[in-house]
Amino acid sequence: MTLLKLDKVSRHFGGLTAVKNLSLQVNENQLFGLIGPNGAGKTTVFNLITGMYPPSEGEIWFRDQSLRGLPPHRVAAAGIARTFQNIRLFGALTVVENILVAMHMRRRQNLLSVWAMSSGFRSEEKAFREEAMHLLSLFGMENLAHETAANLPYGSQRRLEIARALATHPKLLLLDEPAAGMNPQEAVELMALIRRLRDEFHCAVLLVEHNMKVVMGVCETIHVIDHGETIAEGDAHHVRNHAKVVAAYLGEG
Repeated sequence: MTLLKLDKVSRHFGGLTAVKNLSLQVNENQLFGLIGPNGAGKTTVFNLITGMYPPSEGEIWFRDQSLRGLPPHRVAAAGIARTFQNIRLFGALTVVENILVAMHMRRRQNLLSVWAMSSGFRSEEKAFREEAMHLLSLFGMENLAHETAANLPYGSQRRLEIARALATHPKLLLLDEPAAGMNPQEAVELMALIRRLRDEFHCAVLLVEHNMKVVMGVCETIHVIDHGETIAEGDAHHVRNHAKVVAAYLGEG
């Protein structure tokens, strides 16, 4: 079943075209890679999907619903979560508080219930904290729950950002260069984690990444763009041996 569909999407910034006539399709529970050289338009695609930019032309569909004109919080509520190329945690909050912030959109209690500390609010808060700790345990971070997020090592901050995104219960998780700054062992662990996220949370993953070992090792379908346009799509073998990909991005051959 199709989960996300971009249909001839373009985005212009004045005289610059960052994305041009882009079409792609991500299916439910699929591990999908979006790659290309620096400046190819990958992060712009993420910003279009998540409502940070509206498309200049074309349509974006998620679960048969048009995302055109929806603000980011409505896109998140529809079932799309993301991480960022530059980590954007709430540095002054604790690790578990970062997870709880992401759960705010799922709250059913109103402001009056919160102010009155009603039994419904207390019950919901207890359930959310238990879920947050379970998420942290999946990432091996339960012992860091009360550490300040800004004090975490880089790899742990990356994992926390992914855990925070999962706290929204997404059907589509967008990961923007999650292996950036990781050492080879951390990158291998990230590959296993991405597969585990898909299997345990039953969500599709759309991955933007420059680490080709991660992309080729984990993605079932890889879509390659250059200067905002599609140059190839297929499995790892097809993309690795595609002449335009080698020339524009991989620099191998």
